[in-house]
Amino acid sequence: MTLKQQPFIIRVYGIAIHDGHLLVCDEYWFDTLMTKLPGGGMEYGEGTRACLKRECMEELGQDVYVTDHVYTTDFFQEARFAEGRQLISIYYRMALTAPDALDVSVRPFDFREKKEGAMRCRWVPLQKVSEDVFTFPIDKKVAGMLQDL
Repeated sequence: MTLKQQPFIIRVYGIAIHDGHLLVCDEYWFDTLMTKLPGGGMEYGEGTRACLKRECMEELGQDVYVTDHVYTTDFFQEARFAEGRQLISIYYRMALTAPDALDVSVRPFDFREKKEGAMRCRWVPLQKVSEDVFTFPIDKKVAGMLQDL
């Protein structure tokens, strides 16, 4: 079996809370608007924490401190954009090195241009975080857990 035929996709995400707000990322991929936590796909040869640090450097432009493991998918979820492959998502708490330096918006999907790969982050007050904020099923489950963190 080649790497392209592997049945699993592993993604790693970070939960960043600052001043009572949760950092979320609004993105546009595959002709789909989505809201998710910062993070992304793990590459071959990479550990989960290293993956999250790399993804945050790419998406947020800054280093993060990865702390506690929060959740790993414990139910079957087919990958939305890769039919026939199972998605496993791993979530960690993290702290940004410079949270106030992020280029954020206060409105969802406030892209400069709506093109493939467009991304903009925003801080959502914790009291407004719910499953409805997120696009994907695993993120929705994690949103329900956030009040206990």
